[in-house]
Amino acid sequence: MLALVRKQLRTHPSLIPLFIFIGGGATMAAMYLARLALKNPDVCWDKKNNPEPWNKLGPNDQYKLFAVNMDYSKLKKDRPDF
Repeated sequence: MLALVRKQLRTHPSLIPLFIFIGGGATMAAMYLARLALKNPDVCWDKKNNPEPWNKLGPNDQYKLFAVNMDYSKLKKDRPDF
């Protein structure tokens, strides 16, 4: 299979940018899914030691990927402790 792809790339060099962009997009999609699985407070991997991980987040913890003009260090705690 790889030999066929290599042969096609030698005969059609204009396909090289296509492979680069498709590979980059697939890599970024996999990295985003890994970030969602590891950093999102709604995901619980260890139910015995940490059954509700969203309760352990402080008010100044950033868990969103992109926040416009948000300074997390100035937020005050507005919820009770459990």
